[in-house]
Amino acid sequence: MSLGKNIQYLRKQTRLTQEQLAEMMSVSRQTISRWEAGDIVPELDKLVVLSDVFDCKLDRLVREDVSSSDEIYSEIRVKTVKAFQMARYVMLTPNPEDDVNAYMENWARRSGLLKYQPDAVKIGWDFPFVPPEMHTRFGIHGYVAAYILPDGFDASCPGVELASQREADYAVITIYNPFDAVDRIRNGYKKILASLEANGFCEKPKEDILSCFEYYLIDSFPGSACVASPGINIK
Repeated sequence: MSLGKNIQYLRKQTRLTQEQLAEMMSVSRQTISRWEAGDIVPELDKLVVLSDVFDCKLDRLVREDVSSSDEIYSEIRVKTVKAFQMARYVMLTPNPEDDVNAYMENWARRSGLLKYQPDAVKIGWDFPFVPPEMHTRFGIHGYVAAYILPDGFDASCPGVELASQREADYAVITIYNPFDAVDRIRNGYKKILASLEANGFCEKPKEDILSCFEYYLIDSFPGSACVASPGINIK
């Protein structure tokens, strides 16, 4: 497969349009189209950015057929997540992820967050403190959803808990088409844990730092473009 076909394949895997990738790369949409058609080759600095955007090693992007394995998971990388403020809420229900995401989206509209920042990033993670009896007898699970709050936004609208996250390093993996199979996200976490163990790292929970989270997006946060990215704090 040519470099152009690799770029096109990875762009579609990360659910980016040519316009969105062009904006991230600071080029025109026509340039992206010409890259994918093989009419021109991106300059070295652009190739480096592309490899970062797609979570793909530069040598593999340039030399290999990235579609041959029909990959589900990217390579695992360590990223520094800058400190941020968030508004969060937890629900314990038989279907907590959908329920709490709907609740938070309603809060984001009521609070004006989606007017202030239409592309506000939402993250989520499992809430582990569910009594075993609630889980076994009633099928109750817990999930937390949170919006990252932009600087200057007034988050006084009631109905959420405000919290701070300190800067921390995370191991990050991208999962392509995460909902095609029920266990893809869960297996992504397992891959991260196995990688950390193999490289001599261990999870070190700290106050004011999330031990793990996942997010679904088109634009970059923080510094990456991916569908779902679980992270394990290693700092």
